Amino acid sequence: MQSRIPRQSTNDQATHGTDDDPRLDAESAAVLAAARRRAVRDGDRQIDTAHLLHSLLEHDPRVRAAFGDGPQLARLLGYLVQRSIGYGLRWQSGVEDSGALPVVPVAEGFSPLAAAALEQACARGGRGGGARARGLDLLAAIVMDPQARAVEVLTHAGIDVYELRVRIEENLAARTLEECAGGHEPTH
Repeated sequence: MQSRIPRQSTNDQATHGTDDDPRLDAESAAVLAAARRRAVRDGDRQIDTAHLLHSLLEHDPRVRAAFGDGPQLARLLGYLVQRSIGYGLRWQSGVEDSGALPVVPVAEGFSPLAAAALEQACARGGRGGGARARGLDLLAAIVMDPQARAVEVLTHAGIDVYELRVRIEENLAARTLEECAGGHEPTH
């Protein structure tokens, strides 16, 4: 029986890159590895913001909490699964890039928007006195550009991206206060 999953060459862009960036916490590194596997499995040339969103939801409970409980999260996960089983085919031939974000060196295997979001997340994480970027930092970064595929997915799932941004910032602020009150280096 022939496999329905396309084989990827070791030269495909999505298979390269490092997930052990010292600016990322362990969960965020796991998210990048999962997004990379998802892109390869889906036959995509690059990891885009929707791959990152899907992996964040699977691996980071704080990210899931930012969406709250209820039907919106279930609808979002269902939409992401549809994308991974064929809905995203229309994206395979294009590169995710709105031109709205400042130009950054593109991380190998990432779309320009995903690479910019990763850089922005690392910068956000580093503001806390050397802390590493967390999943919420990455989520905040991938929903900033209205042209991002992650934003398109969120909108189609009925999620108000503006309200989500507010909840993310509230969660990040609360986490920072907890870390400061504990007087210790963040573990994530």
